[in-house]
Amino acid sequence: MFAFLPLFLRLPLVALLIALSTLAHTLPLFVVAFFKWLLPLPAFRRACNHVLVGLAESWIAVNSALFGLFTRTKFVIEGLEDLKTDGHYLVFANHQSWVDIPVLQKVFNRRIPFLRFFLKSQLIWVPLLGPAWWALDFPFMKRYSKEMLAKRPELAGQDTIATRRACEKFRDMPVSVMNFVEGTRFTPEKHARQLSPFAHLLKPKAGGVAFVLDAMGSALHSIVDVTLVYPGGKPTMFDLMANRVPEVRVQVRQRAIPAEFLAGDYESDRPFRARFQQWMNGVWRDKDEQITRMRVD
Repeated sequence: MFAFLPLFLRLPLVALLIALSTLAHTLPLFVVAFFKWLLPLPAFRRACNHVLVGLAESWIAVNSALFGLFTRTKFVIEGLEDLKTDGHYLVFANHQSWVDIPVLQKVFNRRIPFLRFFLKSQLIWVPLLGPAWWALDFPFMKRYSKEMLAKRPELAGQDTIATRRACEKFRDMPVSVMNFVEGTRFTPEKHARQLSPFAHLLKPKAGGVAFVLDAMGSALHSIVDVTLVYPGGKPTMFDLMANRVPEVRVQVRQRAIPAEFLAGDYESDRPFRARFQQWMNGVWRDKDEQITRMRVD
């Protein structure tokens, strides 16, 4: 509707409206989160969680509506059938850009339980958003370099502990646990450095998926496998706000979770780890082929 506005007017207007929406949603969210912390009664906490998720979903809906009003980006989405708002899902997708996150939020908002991402621990300091993510029970992960682990070997496995702790909390609520399996955004440099066998993807890091399946087990209904393609090229958030993303293609596929992978010691059981990695590589080969088809359609 307002995509006709010149960039020097449209861009600051979009940024201002997103900032106002963020303030309007995060401030009451902090109030609810405070009372949730103050009165740790199970029934009261569940009620608070419902309100918190409602505020987050409203914020996502407003942001998605703003992008619809101020851009001409076309969304081509397939495979949303049979998804449930009260389900328990492990969601994973290929990762190309920060734009992936608002795209995923737009696609799945109020179609499946609220998406919760594993975040780097440093992001908790992002103004407004960091505390909001904490209040919404987003898991924060600490990443340690090889040099740090060599100096302090007791830090090894802390990510695994954090994953298990977060997933145990999610067992008793409808949830969608989001995992970018590649672990980082795709770039040609990373692709070449990895010697990745896939044309459009980095190598999958199967450990994170294995830990979620182990921690949540039969509580999960299925895997929601998402493939994202930007036919106009990999965009930045500036490109999205500046109406420079002509089209987004999203393919959603539900996958049954193989029963043999619902429990297993990924770290210590080498045969189990090998089978799991083989399965994950097969999923990634399917996704690589899907991206090729989506790029040429």
